Amino acid sequence: MKKIAMFVAILAVLVIIPLTALGLQAESRGIEHGQRYDRLVIRNVIVIDGKGTPPRGPLDIVVERNKIAAVSAADARPDAFKNEKHVLDGTGMYLLPGFINSHVHLQDERAGIPQPFEYEYKVWLSCGITTIRDVGSDPKKTLVERRKSQAGSIVAPRLYIYMVAAGDTPEEGRRAVRTIKEQGGDGVKIFGMDRDIMEAIVDESKKLGLKVAHHVGVEETDARDVVAFGVSTVEHWYGVPDAALKGSQNFPPSYNYNNESDRFRWAGRLWREADPAKLEAILTEMVAKGVAWNPTFSTYEACRDMTLARNLPWFKEYLHPALEEYFKPSPARHGAFSWGWSTEDEIAWKENYRIWMKAVRDFADKGGLVGAADDAGFIYTLYGFTYLRELELLQEAGFHPIDVIQCATGNNAKLMGLEDQLGRVRPGFLADLILIDENPLANLKYLYPTGVLDLKDGKEIVRGGIKWTIKDGIVYHTSTLMRDVKDMVSKARAERKNS
Repeated sequence: MKKIAMFVAILAVLVIIPLTALGLQAESRGIEHGQRYDRLVIRNVIVIDGKGTPPRGPLDIVVERNKIAAVSAADARPDAFKNEKHVLDGTGMYLLPGFINSHVHLQDERAGIPQPFEYEYKVWLSCGITTIRDVGSDPKKTLVERRKSQAGSIVAPRLYIYMVAAGDTPEEGRRAVRTIKEQGGDGVKIFGMDRDIMEAIVDESKKLGLKVAHHVGVEETDARDVVAFGVSTVEHWYGVPDAALKGSQNFPPSYNYNNESDRFRWAGRLWREADPAKLEAILTEMVAKGVAWNPTFSTYEACRDMTLARNLPWFKEYLHPALEEYFKPSPARHGAFSWGWSTEDEIAWKENYRIWMKAVRDFADKGGLVGAADDAGFIYTLYGFTYLRELELLQEAGFHPIDVIQCATGNNAKLMGLEDQLGRVRPGFLADLILIDENPLANLKYLYPTGVLDLKDGKEIVRGGIKWTIKDGIVYHTSTLMRDVKDMVSKARAERKNS
């Protein structure tokens, strides 16, 4: 019996020791960029799941076509998978569910200059984003793109399309929702509007089984109406501090909401005017009614330091000239409000962030569902990179890195009603996965395609960067994707220079 017990103990140790420690490292074989396989084995990885638990492993993951077929303790035998045609060696790597970006806009032009969807898609995938929720773009184009992504005929994340519903009367609002359902929309996006119209739109959406994302703005409605009518998600933060004001915000007489310089400058002074007790109450109500929150901290970060935002390091090689032109200050473009931005404005926004981040943290502590999204393409925000910055800002707000990953995966799946399909490394779930050779819990910056500059033996090295992104079972080598992005940007810049 003692010999049997010893054998079992040794076997248990072998199961949890990485293959490299045993001198039995497997080798990748049969893996090509952009291919899906009938059966793919990912060997010997440490898994950071989307359910808010610590890393575990090493594990072997079996993918069959576009679904996860098995998750099991790593098989340490050197010939364990010798008959498999397609093996990806994950020794020393971390595997996560694919990230979900729950607030984007598909953009094929900026400032009137063409910008291919392919550009956004490949940056998103390189940043580990395998699913996006588009919340208001041209549905004629986005529905076509969704079909292509579903068929695997384009290199793109999976797409869910929320269409904008509006109207001048409650009945017009209801008709708009019915049209969205008929066209095959996945959900409804609304902006600020009169209360009776908002109530009708949300009611009709619920009848038709469509979730509603609300960008409240400064309107008659606020977070109290979000709670009362049963909106699914609050986008950004508009309407939350508004519901905690003692009357209106202290706008100057010259304020004009349609003047974006006014709008964003005074938005940076809103949170400090919210009454803490009233804010506590509205957060509690939001949690009780199951309203989720997409704070999109990264969308407005330029307001804290406009000079830094204009000179982000990845702009050098990866900023498309159409987007670069769109960013230039102009009253004619949404989010291009940065002229005359002052030190005082930045100080106000830094204080705004402090209170806003605490509110989001308090909301989560009460049991509220917090997602991760970026709304890139405005205010010096670049697709993908800004999403990863959002994860860092969630950590700044007080979320443990494990919980940050959950916001980006499991939480986002849940707020979209996809928690039985996405956001987890679990048998039966869709095969959306990312692999990185550094531990992102130690430093979220390892997720960036540009990696992290470090020193080894006195020499500069770059660590990190997601190595593989798997979407719907299709395996993408991220360095290949980013090389394509760099080439697209270089070509577009040359064409613009010569035009």
